[in-house]
Amino acid sequence: MFREMRRFKQALTEEECVAVLKEEKRATFAVHGEDGYPYALPINYWYDENDGCIYFHCAKEGHKLDAMKADDKVCFTVWQEGPQEPGEWWYHMKSVICFGRAEVMEDGDEKFEKARNFGAKYFPTKEYLDEELAHSYARVNMVRIRIDHMTGKRVKEN
Repeated sequence: MFREMRRFKQALTEEECVAVLKEEKRATFAVHGEDGYPYALPINYWYDENDGCIYFHCAKEGHKLDAMKADDKVCFTVWQEGPQEPGEWWYHMKSVICFGRAEVMEDGDEKFEKARNFGAKYFPTKEYLDEELAHSYARVNMVRIRIDHMTGKRVKEN
């Protein structure tokens, strides 16, 4: 169903993929957009190691949600720039690509818990997070991506 990696010697282990998902803060989320065009956009996200799902928030309406309703299959890509070795111009980066299915969360308690965990990744203090949730939570959807297939790759850019 999913293609094997062509450059398999550069493949990351599942543990390395999870580490990248946990450490990074931004990714590209892609859906099957309108008129056959792909629609990819940068997002902030949180990876839950307990259930192996990716979470992000979005507005209550828009292109992304319309596309997900029409086709829940999505692609999620995250990358680490990685280090530069002394005297080298290139980076040693890692990237992870996840294919899965996206759904808007409905359960109130679970949705709030995931929103809180998502926010804890980005907001500097619990107080700031609590204020933000009190102010804007009612206007937010939480989206869960259930990962069907994940691959990662180590790249030396030279």
